[in-house]
Parts: sequence; C-alpha cells; structure tokens
Amino acid sequence: MEECAAMIDKTPRPQAQGRERYAQFREIGTRWMDNDAYGHVNNVVYYSFFDTAVNAWLIERGALDVEHGAVIGLVVETSCNYFEPLSFPQVVQAGLRVAHVGSSSVRYEVGLFGHGQPLTAAAGHFVHVYVDRVTRRPVPLPPALLAALQPLRQAQ
Repeated sequence: MEECAAMIDKTPRPQAQGRERYAQFREIGTRWMDNDAYGHVNNVVYYSFFDTAVNAWLIERGALDVEHGAVIGLVVETSCNYFEPLSFPQVVQAGLRVAHVGSSSVRYEVGLFGHGQPLTAAAGHFVHVYVDRVTRRPVPLPPALLAALQPLRQAQ
C-alpha cells in the first residue's frame, strides 16, 4: 500500500494550459441544465463539449458524414483533468489540437476555457479509431479526414 502511495506522489500533476497550445477554437454556450447540484457544469458535460468541438470541426470540413459515411470514428480512450469550475451562463471556448495521427486512429486534445480566460478550466483528450461503419473493423484514415486534421496539428 505504501509503495502505491509513493508511486502516485511521483506522478506529475496535470497543469492548466494556455491558449497557445491549441490550433483552433469553438465557442459553446452552456445551458441551465448543464449545472449540477453544486452550481457548476457537471463532469459528464465536459465530454459533450469535447465531442462537439471535434465532430463539428470534422463535419464542417466534409470529413465526417454521421448519417451515411462509410467510415466512422469510435472513441476508445478518453480522459479529462479539471482545474477551474465552469457554470451557466458562461460561454466556453474549446481549444482543439491533434496530438497524434496513426494509420487508423487520431488522438484529439481539447482545452476548455472560460470565455476570455488565459488558462484551461479543463483539459482532456480522446482517441478515435476509424472503422468501417458495417464491419466495425479499423480502416486507413480517409484523405478528407487527413486534410481536416492538418490545421489542428500546428499547435503543441
């Protein structure tokens, strides 16, 4: 047990990040129902913000057709670190970047900022594995997706 505690103590603690770490931004309005009993946005809503930022980017660039596309992205990993609370009626600014592109997967990183704030209120990631819609087997990333990812690879 003490050995476990010692390992945890040596793990670097995640830190809030600045806007310069992100390539693109999207504003997302909070809703009254996003607040929980403690008066701040509930943890699960942050993941919805991540989904909104990434999928809106892909849809707007013609890289994702959620209804008819032959290739879809499935989330296989996700995490979020919280630094400051967000709450309704704040406008959230979601910073987006791509940290890694594999042959059939992408690691997206998203930072959530209170409107105009210099540091992330929360930062996280998720990994999409792109698969054939019917067989659910991994496929190479389509050219339209690769093109949509390129502007997101600028910041690090």
